[in-house]
Amino acid sequence: MIERYTLPEMGRIWSDQFKYETWLKIEILATEARVNTGEVDSSDLQTIKAKAAFSVDRINEIELTTQHDVIAFLTNVNENVGPASRHLHYGMTSSDVLDTALSVQIKAASEIILKKVDILIESLKERALEHKNTLCIGRTHGIHAEVTTMGLKFAQWYDEMVRNRKRFIEAINEISIGQISGAVGTFDHLSPHVEEFVCENLGLKPEPVSTQVIQRDRHAYYLAVTGIIAGTLEKIATEIRHLQKTEVLEAEEFFGKGQKGSSAMPHKRNPIVCERITGMARLMRSYISPAVENIALWHERDISHSSVERVVFPDATILIDYMLQKSIDLIQKLIIYPENMMKNILLTRGLTYSQKVLLALTESGLSREASYAAVQDAAMRVWRDESLNLKDELLKNDIVKNNIPTDKFDSIFDLKNSLKNVDYIFNRVFK
Repeated sequence: MIERYTLPEMGRIWSDQFKYETWLKIEILATEARVNTGEVDSSDLQTIKAKAAFSVDRINEIELTTQHDVIAFLTNVNENVGPASRHLHYGMTSSDVLDTALSVQIKAASEIILKKVDILIESLKERALEHKNTLCIGRTHGIHAEVTTMGLKFAQWYDEMVRNRKRFIEAINEISIGQISGAVGTFDHLSPHVEEFVCENLGLKPEPVSTQVIQRDRHAYYLAVTGIIAGTLEKIATEIRHLQKTEVLEAEEFFGKGQKGSSAMPHKRNPIVCERITGMARLMRSYISPAVENIALWHERDISHSSVERVVFPDATILIDYMLQKSIDLIQKLIIYPENMMKNILLTRGLTYSQKVLLALTESGLSREASYAAVQDAAMRVWRDESLNLKDELLKNDIVKNNIPTDKFDSIFDLKNSLKNVDYIFNRVFK
């Protein structure tokens, strides 16, 4: 199995300390850019770099009076820097700092998330190859359909997560945007060079046309993609929850020594991780709607988006990070029961071969309608009577006996002939 990936706590990225560190970095870079254009003396920049500092507690104290976090932050930094602080925030508006810093935070969080996406993808690939030929029953509408393999389930999840990875990288690119363009985005009081310099040093691209904010379609797209990833994780968890039902028991979450399933019933082994993932996916989807509603702001900017984003971005990135880790653990440790899979394949006593018989009859020249009627008539008797099986019931029908040779009939009911194209599918998925 792939080793579990460990990273610094995601929560630090969303701490006040990290946020203000990023704000300070942006302010210093903007001042440094103005040194490059000859607007600021390099000695003042050195003073700022040497003395610039802040205290989260002091910022909070000042904000009680200012009711404005950026002003409170700048006031505290200025207290430490002295006269050279006059160069900080020159020609800038609060959103130049807020929006650019938010992009830095989202990008940093995304690097953690992407690593876990990669681990989950590789884990799904390993389990797919391991169970490539592990036969199990396929279900449509929750009812037994035809035979598939557990490996194909893993392969499908793998392929979907690969698509999610592509979407997520696009979302990271969409959100890796900064702006230092002033009150309404016109660079009226500073050079575009400042924006270019700050963004380059932060690993961001400048917003081509900003107003007073980076446009919120970018943020909505990012959260929509995280919601889709959560949907895939829920899809996997939902399937495993069904497979763990007592009467199915084809797969099961790992259950550790000393783990308890119920305060009342000592025998319980519940799919708690899958249920947790399923519930969290609902929460993740709830972040998409306000993000889309944030796209429409008044004129060059209002502040209605700000309160939303202070909640949804920390919550969404922390949540998807947790969901991915739980999904990695789930897949890597998932217990598979091939014997129960075979037992369930045989449960309907040959009904899963009904289409093969139908097609064999049509190949013999019989109409599809007559072929369907002959097979369904036998199949319905088997459904109603557990003592019957499809093969024997079909052989009671002269239409079947007269149109399908005995050797071909036996081949239809041979499991080995059910999945001749699994290798082809695997080669297409895993290249």
